Amino acid sequence: MRYAKGTLGLLISILIMGTGMDAFGFLGFDKSVSWQEEVLLHDGSKIIVERRQTLGGKPTLESQERAVLEEEWVFPVPGTKQKVVWKVDFQSPPTGSQLMLITLGILNGTPYIATTPAGCIAYNHWKRPNPPYVFFRYDGKEWRPISLYEFPVEFKEANVVVGGRSKPEKQAGSILSIATIKKENDDLEPYLRAILREPLEPGKHEGSGGNCTELILYKGSYIMPNDPVMRKILDRRDKK
Repeated sequence: MRYAKGTLGLLISILIMGTGMDAFGFLGFDKSVSWQEEVLLHDGSKIIVERRQTLGGKPTLESQERAVLEEEWVFPVPGTKQKVVWKVDFQSPPTGSQLMLITLGILNGTPYIATTPAGCIAYNHWKRPNPPYVFFRYDGKEWRPISLYEFPVEFKEANVVVGGRSKPEKQAGSILSIATIKKENDDLEPYLRAILREPLEPGKHEGSGGNCTELILYKGSYIMPNDPVMRKILDRRDKK
């Protein structure tokens, strides 16, 4: 097959651009999708939560779905006109936080959330918690981390879709019922379906972080504690 002058170069350029565009999202831009979730609170009341994800490219050639770069939740506080926002950056720590929301609760007008680290770097960044959760309480201005013992015992089960939805682009604008949320979470590990109050045995639950190699933060990167090679590489980088 023969091409007119300049056509072959144009085709090559399009192929190169196409590869790059998928790495940065649809047509070279990140894509935002949103939906709503009907959240059952501990007292039997319900609220509608708005959930938005910013999607990037596919992590690997084999990936079926785009990576989630950021996530934002907006939910009302019953009995008030207040709306509270929880935002999370899914870049690797220390740049991002990589926390998956599991449970959202409101007690005496105060919002609480339970999250879990997504991946081994995040698990180490959040000090290898066991049970594998990171808890927060909203103080009226910002989210503050709290201990397991400060997290109300009334909040027991996952009440949002943990980890997002399959093919979120196709779910834009939908409202997920309480029954749908429960069904979406049915196949998750037990520690993601209900808040555990006792430490897990190592390897008891796959993905909970207990099998993650211990890492420490050294000059902005997470490395194994006894890794002189990586230390030298990072030392040289800082000298440049």
